[in-house]
Amino acid sequence: MNNQNIYLSDITYDAEEEKAVLEVLRSRWLTMGEVTKTFEKEFGDYIDSPHVMAVSNCTAALHLALIALGISDGDEVIVPSFTFVATSNAVRYTGAAPVFADIKSLDDWTISPDSIRQLITNRTRAVIVVHYGGYPCDMQAIMDIAKEHNLYVVEDAAHGPGSWIGSRHIGTWGDAGCFSFFSNKNMTSGEGGAIVANNEEIAERIKKLRSHGMTTVSWDRHHGHAYQYDVVSLGYNYRFDELRAALARVQLKKLDLNNRKRAERHAYYRDLLRNVSGVSIPFAQRGDKVSYHLLSVLLGENTDRLDLMKKMRSFGIQTSVHYPPIHHFSNYRDIKTAPLPNTEIVGGRELTLPLHPMLALKDIEYVVQKLKECIPQ
Repeated sequence: MNNQNIYLSDITYDAEEEKAVLEVLRSRWLTMGEVTKTFEKEFGDYIDSPHVMAVSNCTAALHLALIALGISDGDEVIVPSFTFVATSNAVRYTGAAPVFADIKSLDDWTISPDSIRQLITNRTRAVIVVHYGGYPCDMQAIMDIAKEHNLYVVEDAAHGPGSWIGSRHIGTWGDAGCFSFFSNKNMTSGEGGAIVANNEEIAERIKKLRSHGMTTVSWDRHHGHAYQYDVVSLGYNYRFDELRAALARVQLKKLDLNNRKRAERHAYYRDLLRNVSGVSIPFAQRGDKVSYHLLSVLLGENTDRLDLMKKMRSFGIQTSVHYPPIHHFSNYRDIKTAPLPNTEIVGGRELTLPLHPMLALKDIEYVVQKLKECIPQ
């Protein structure tokens, strides 16, 4: 076993995060107060949206977005199978049925507009798109389909803080956009997420739903802005807290620099792997400004992925798979799924390599060297 460890991801925490958390602790107000409000405003300014609601995680964000849009029993929601299971779980929480769509190609792993169009029925109410690795989906084509068929669009932008289509940030195209601040994300508060709504009516619904359907929150009553509350709907406890808001504020300030570092390391990987047989990096032709959340490669069909991962681990290199197709999981095998040829290939041959802002170039060279040794020639 090699004595070095090269991890998939790492966090850029320092004294600034420590100071921010201590300030919250000393304030003695820990849940959804002024720090949360300030973070929501700052994140909204960054992505150019006036309607941002911080929540406990991105799964909660997806659930709240669907509930706020009225998705319920008997409805169908089109989602990619090539994503983390939270995307489809959120659909099932509402009582609706997820319908799995294919990805575009072996080079573009975002949801296929053609596949979406083929899956629409009279029960289809919404589409959830996933900006895989921070690479934007074909939002113009998807929004055109949604308009034509009167569908809602929810963007799963868990990988995407700092990803843009032209001058427009992902997550701001659809009816709602959902972000993750989980530990391995480009900006992290440990857990946590945010919802972006495209109008005030949806935003107000979400604000109530995230805190038990209440018309006011504790912070408002504490400061005398309200003295009582009503419960106007069946809500949830999906609140954000001040500690995570403090961390997220600092991380947001670091986001652009960290994403540039990710881009540099991603480009270095691409150069080193350019002429390596048996491995390719997707999204080769994309010119968007992206977050480079993942370094994903497509292995050749003759490579035993599990054996390769074990060998890489023996060299001290952590790898992973993003993602096993959802329709393969035991809990989803009851769903009748149309053929998903691109998803089947990519889901069976994708491998995720280490990528984060602190990753040294010499470590990338080592990863690529060992990958070459492990790939059958």
